[in-house]
Amino acid sequence: MFAELAIATILVILTVMIHGAGLFSLARILRLEVREEAAAHLDALSPRGMFATLSVILGLFALHGVEIWLYAFLYEAIGAVQGIRESVYFSTITYAAIGYDDGAMAERWRLVSAIEGINGIILIGWSTAFFVTVVARLRRV
Repeated sequence: MFAELAIATILVILTVMIHGAGLFSLARILRLEVREEAAAHLDALSPRGMFATLSVILGLFALHGVEIWLYAFLYEAIGAVQGIRESVYFSTITYAAIGYDDGAMAERWRLVSAIEGINGIILIGWSTAFFVTVVARLRRV
């Protein structure tokens, strides 16, 4: 159990750092875009504004993808799930707290996947708050 908790803690810290850095980078890029939109007096629903919004959404998907793949590589490396495809699938449904079944996961490592589910929900919530803030700021410009 202690090995599971140690590994899960390391992954939580790593994914939170990745997520924080990614959101910071997206915010910096978007801040530049918002300034340019305001200077040009462009509407947030203009093609350029829509492109900025789409870019944020794709950036968030990429961040979550990196975090999901990180767990998947871990599952493959420790032999908790057999095969990278199965590991990515299992990690995706666990991270998003869909969790159809943990039958693919080796019983010894199930606590790691349970913590991945909690971690994923927190990071998805963080992304949602970030996105709502971004959209609100774009509408004010």
